Amino acid sequence: MPDISLTMIVLLCLAALAAGWIDAVVGGGGLLLLPVLLLGLPSHTPAAHALGTNKAVAIVGTTGAAVTYARKAPVDVRTAVRIGLAALAGSSAGAFFAAGMSTDVLKPVIMVVLLAVAAFVILRPAFGTAPATGPATRRQIFAAIGLAGLGIGFYDGLIGPGTGTFLVLALTAVLHLDLVSASATAKIVNCCTNAGALATFAWQGAVLWQLAALMAVFNLAGGTLGAHTALKKGSGFVRVVLLTVVFALVANLAYEQWLA
Repeated sequence: MPDISLTMIVLLCLAALAAGWIDAVVGGGGLLLLPVLLLGLPSHTPAAHALGTNKAVAIVGTTGAAVTYARKAPVDVRTAVRIGLAALAGSSAGAFFAAGMSTDVLKPVIMVVLLAVAAFVILRPAFGTAPATGPATRRQIFAAIGLAGLGIGFYDGLIGPGTGTFLVLALTAVLHLDLVSASATAKIVNCCTNAGALATFAWQGAVLWQLAALMAVFNLAGGTLGAHTALKKGSGFVRVVLLTVVFALVANLAYEQWLA
């Protein structure tokens, strides 16, 4: 356990609880959890340890949410795993290219894309509210593997913030899922990408396991509660949370780009 105060440990655990809830509903929990970890850990702690600990915490909450969704929501687990394996490959490729690429060039582009997505969701109130009319076609599945798997997986390895939100949007658009089913599918995909990243960080010794274990308990509670909330409230509620997270992501990227 790093040398941090009891008050900060409590704050980190509460942040893990809230992040788990947000991530289960619509993705984007890392927008809260990672900055809090970076601020809460001692200043001499390498950034990689915050990233590794974040993944160790997040994978527990994501798995709990995925199990909750799979039990109560219509989820095609086989398709979700296929997309997840593609996302794992895409994330690895993105991480490989990240070392030689400036993300400062990409962040403004991502902000424009997010604002366009927000405008689309606002102007199309029916987006993600109607249940799927039937099983996905082979063409739709391949499109989802390419976009949500390889494409967003690559983005996750290259930059990262908002990956869960992008997955929900892509799965809703490509597979014609309602937002609740898209969130459920995204959790399974996220389990795959988080597992790959965690394995890398663990191999590098960049995980604070004691702190991660404590925070993971709260993240699991938040993730399970968030999944239950989304299932109970439905797609309309998820839509509101989605727009809130999209605008928060834009603000976070803008801050990192021009103010940090």
